Amino acid sequence: MDTVTTSVSRPRLARSTARRLGWLSIGLGVAELLMPRAVASITGMRGREGMVRACGVREIVTGIGILAARRPAPWMWVRVAGNAMDAAALGLNNRSRLDSRTAVAAIATVAGVAALDAGCATALGRIERRGKPQGRDYSDRRGMPLPPSAMRGAARKDVGTPADMATPALLAPWPPSGSRS
Repeated sequence: MDTVTTSVSRPRLARSTARRLGWLSIGLGVAELLMPRAVASITGMRGREGMVRACGVREIVTGIGILAARRPAPWMWVRVAGNAMDAAALGLNNRSRLDSRTAVAAIATVAGVAALDAGCATALGRIERRGKPQGRDYSDRRGMPLPPSAMRGAARKDVGTPADMATPALLAPWPPSGSRS
């Protein structure tokens, strides 16, 4: 595959994967919201139907965010964080039954989807950074027309010291500058 095809197809693949994962989020969220008992039973979370519903709302919001955003990468990272929370909840709820096939399958599924989400989020982040113009470099600027050594004392030549800014006689350096012997 040549580099032109590769550079065009990777962004398209990342964006289409993100869209599919956004729709998956919405579908999963609707299932968790409308059928919490069934989802809780499948995942080994019986008795935690309220938590399943809350996860459903999170999934729907994340899916809509992915589909509606111009930059879906941050929303993909929200999905990754949600997957981590789901895996932790599954692990904590099933810690006494981690030998059960249901619990292990649910955690493995969440881990696999999390890996896919993280890969997609990383790819989208690279694409988004590549399209951004680099910031301007002002490190060589100083804001003065001449170097500091040439500017030092320049105002004294043009303007005398105002009376209210003059050094009082008692604080003036000794001996006075004109009376040195």
